[in-house]
Amino acid sequence: MMIWANVTEDELKEKKEIQTAFGETLSWDYLCYVRKNPVTWKIPTHILYGEKDNLTAYGTIFEFAQRTNSTLSIMKNGEHWFHTEEQMKFLDEWISKSAK
Repeated sequence: MMIWANVTEDELKEKKEIQTAFGETLSWDYLCYVRKNPVTWKIPTHILYGEKDNLTAYGTIFEFAQRTNSTLSIMKNGEHWFHTEEQMKFLDEWISKSAK
């Protein structure tokens, strides 16, 4: 999100919080917190990722899935927010398959 907002780490550190044009607030304290407290994942997890996700890069979700030993399914032409009839149908079917 910092890249999208054209914000450097130094700028965020100096300003502490920066409101983005896409409605999110970037926070230096939050960035420091997540760096100091990496996620520890110990439960079975299945991730559904939209191929055209414009919020989370594929490399990010792939690395997370690898690190947490999660399964990763990708919906061709899916987005970050599943909302179309086709996407919701895919989601319903994916949930049914993943729950078994």
